[in-house]
Amino acid sequence: MGKPIKSVTIVGGGTAGWLTAALLQAFGRAQSKDAKPLQINVIESPDIPTVGVGEATTPGIVRTLQNAGLSEKEFFKRCNASFKLGVSFDGWNVDAKGKPISYINPFVKAPNIRGIEIANYFAKFGAGDQDYVGSYAITNDLVRGLKGPRTLGSKEYDQSTGFAYHLDAGRFAGLLTEHCKARGVRHIAENVLEVKQDESGNISELILDKTGSHAVELVIDCTGFRGLIINQVLKEPFIDYSKYLANDRAMAVQIKHKDQTKIEPVTRSTALGAGWSWRVPLYNRIGTGYVYSSAHRTDDEARDEFLAHLGNPEGAEPRIIPMRIGRNRNAWVKNCVAIGLSGGFIEPLESTAIYMIDLAVRWLLTYFPEADYADPLRDRYNKLVDNLYNEVRDFICVHYRLGNRTDSQYWIDAREELELPDGLAENLELWRYNLPSYYDVPFNTIFDAQVYAAVLMGKQVYKTGYAKGNIGAGLNLDQKLWREAHKQIRQNNLARAQRAADHRTLLAELRG
Repeated sequence: MGKPIKSVTIVGGGTAGWLTAALLQAFGRAQSKDAKPLQINVIESPDIPTVGVGEATTPGIVRTLQNAGLSEKEFFKRCNASFKLGVSFDGWNVDAKGKPISYINPFVKAPNIRGIEIANYFAKFGAGDQDYVGSYAITNDLVRGLKGPRTLGSKEYDQSTGFAYHLDAGRFAGLLTEHCKARGVRHIAENVLEVKQDESGNISELILDKTGSHAVELVIDCTGFRGLIINQVLKEPFIDYSKYLANDRAMAVQIKHKDQTKIEPVTRSTALGAGWSWRVPLYNRIGTGYVYSSAHRTDDEARDEFLAHLGNPEGAEPRIIPMRIGRNRNAWVKNCVAIGLSGGFIEPLESTAIYMIDLAVRWLLTYFPEADYADPLRDRYNKLVDNLYNEVRDFICVHYRLGNRTDSQYWIDAREELELPDGLAENLELWRYNLPSYYDVPFNTIFDAQVYAAVLMGKQVYKTGYAKGNIGAGLNLDQKLWREAHKQIRQNNLARAQRAADHRTLLAELRG
């Protein structure tokens, strides 16, 4: 057995570094014999800026903030946060008549009727003038009404309706920094000049520009796309995903609300000529950007297209962000664990970056080593992280492969030229005959069969020639039962939407 690890050193700040510190501080076991808590150090360069985007999240953020010990009201006030009830995909597909489709991928689980997933009933019988999500979820009603997920006066973190948050990434990192330092995390604002290894290849020492030597036991690389330790020092290979995903550039800009009394509780993803534009409405402003393929647009062409999409707002100067799409072969190498962008990135379409940081830290604590860094612990951690990247990659790929636009070479190439991972290719062929099933997606921490069904139904693929068989052929579906159930669901959702607070008013209450 190895000696207990007494301290963890995190290299790099930003959301990745400080969220890692917050969760380690909240959950970290007492490792030393005298039961002192784990010492957490964050070495953050004062000269290297963070990426500063990634302002939309997934529902797991609610648990993350609670577990870190943060007040939701303080979070809303400090981070200009707003509610996110899902992602609206605008113009990614066209319907049978060639008209652009918009649909929401919601944070609400679909019910079943007598043990049968509701998607089967919708596929066979439809739901009148409601789309698939509208047939069961309150999300469309809340978004159309500019409503939040709660009534006024609700308790902190009330989750009676599924939601995530929009947040100011820079302010969020600042809040985490303050929170962690108040709880004993040591902040070292210095540059790393040199990284030293011992005879076994483990990272043993960091040479800092002011205080010199900093001894290392377990080091976490949160240095972003640079991968300072995991890639530059340990030489861990990076697995490029460009054969699956074409987008490798982004540009970001902040714009004003046209009417600050009207704040949408949804992230918008609008298809453009060589990628898509995000729109994240915060309390005080809108964060927006364009994720695109450099093979299909130069930066200047993309900038012109993006600004035209925004209506050419005065003074808008988008910042270009090159993206490294893929992941390291292993996230944990020797005594170094890469978390955040240093570990990998699979474009921001489903806002999974913070969620993946959260899981990475929880898994590290589950398989936390002693100073001998036992191989079985490292191997299981790396297997889980590998599965997570595959899960997110596959779900992102579906959005492009099942697109049916023909008006630009980008969308044609995304559908016809990009490769599919083997497991996803098998599923997409299966789903021509049957809706996504629990058994089709065995590893799903966030994107299960229901979420895949929401995308397939939202894109209307079964109405535009995707099916090769009779969907749900083996199920005894009672149309009368469905009509009655759907009527009751709609009545309940409309009543709940009526009671829900105006989004802007709810945010004002939370901010005090």
